[in-house]
Amino acid sequence: MIRIAVIHGPNLNLLGLREPEVYGSHTLEEIDEALRTLAAELGVEVRISQHNGEGEIVEAIHACLDWADAIIINPAAYTHYSIAIRDALQAVRLPVIEVHLSNIHAREPFRHHSVVAPIAYGVIAGFGIDSYLLALRAAKNIVQKRSR
Repeated sequence: MIRIAVIHGPNLNLLGLREPEVYGSHTLEEIDEALRTLAAELGVEVRISQHNGEGEIVEAIHACLDWADAIIINPAAYTHYSIAIRDALQAVRLPVIEVHLSNIHAREPFRHHSVVAPIAYGVIAGFGIDSYLLALRAAKNIVQKRSR
């Protein structure tokens, strides 16, 4: 069975409360439930975690080395400057899909740059909860193609 890790970054535990005009009204629990439902439909296993600290995210990425076939990550604010997260993702040598609920390119200029994007298979941004669901479908397809 294909195993996909989903890692949510800082402040995503506040979804539903935090700037719903930007991030939508779904809670993190609702996003996670939608991911689990789609994973069951696709026949993949997901392991989902959320971390506010950069080091915790790095540890979660390291843990993927022994378990996951791919990583979906929303680095949130760390997207724009965390070389530690980028290096960890690169080190585990797994396919990575970067995800954002909002369109980071339509927001403040400092959000336009991602240090993760150059090492990711792709970036899905601006589709709210569907960003994650599209990423899960893409991750499954990437893993299947790599195993052929």
